[in-house]
Amino acid sequence: MIFRTLVATGVAASCFLATPAAADQSTLDKIKETSTIRLGHRENSPPFSFVGDDKKAIGYSVDLCLRVADDIAKQLNIPELKVQWVAVSAESRFDAVKNGEIDIECGNTTQTLSRRADFDFSLMTFVDGASLLYLRGENPKSVEEVKGQRVVVVAGTTTEKAMDQLVADDKLGLQLIKVKDHKEALAALKSKKATAYAADRTVLITTALLGGGGTEYSLGENQFTYEPYGLMMRRDSDMRLAVDSSLAQLYRSGEIGPVLQKWFGPLGDPGEVLKVMVLLNGLPK
Repeated sequence: MIFRTLVATGVAASCFLATPAAADQSTLDKIKETSTIRLGHRENSPPFSFVGDDKKAIGYSVDLCLRVADDIAKQLNIPELKVQWVAVSAESRFDAVKNGEIDIECGNTTQTLSRRADFDFSLMTFVDGASLLYLRGENPKSVEEVKGQRVVVVAGTTTEKAMDQLVADDKLGLQLIKVKDHKEALAALKSKKATAYAADRTVLITTALLGGGGTEYSLGENQFTYEPYGLMMRRDSDMRLAVDSSLAQLYRSGEIGPVLQKWFGPLGDPGEVLKVMVLLNGLPK
């Protein structure tokens, strides 16, 4: 076994634990004790994490988390691990992890050094970058046409930070409109409340396809950020190792191929960067 199995504290002994000690209970101990894993999902962030017609969580990151949950159940010898899904937003996801409301955040969260100061992240799950989506025919042909544009962005994302910096530089005179999710962002673009919609390219493509067949939109050519995604957890080395062990096996075995095809096949070839990411993160045992 790659990492040691943690045994949950006995019920009788736990009665004498002070509140701080209970708060320090490891994630794997908690999962073992309750036979439950709590997974956070986004409601409007396709194709990574969203809800289907049946209102259940689906998406690429959701599938990865379900694979991780199955492997953790085997590692902890839990016959029937219950999966509890908890909806989070771009802004609430961080507090949900910190407060122990969820054990893993299964979305499209970018790993950054500042975020790593407060959270653990899994091996990389995807590589993306931010761009701009326009209504067809309104894609600017020069920098001059970009000046003064109203750009909608989802609050609590790394794209928001990048756009805030552009506004602070005051070179283009951009006006930001901040909304709670990608559905609201697309609505702002369609209604012409905003002239452009800033988000990660994969999210833009998928949202446009779902929101109107993609025929009424145009994607900007420039990519202005680097977004290495990972599954976010609270700081817990044993839990991180459990998640990484599962993902590394998925990459190493090639079983990630059908998962990628399922969610990204309609968008075309995944590109060399994503292929290299899978190879580099298929760590040996």
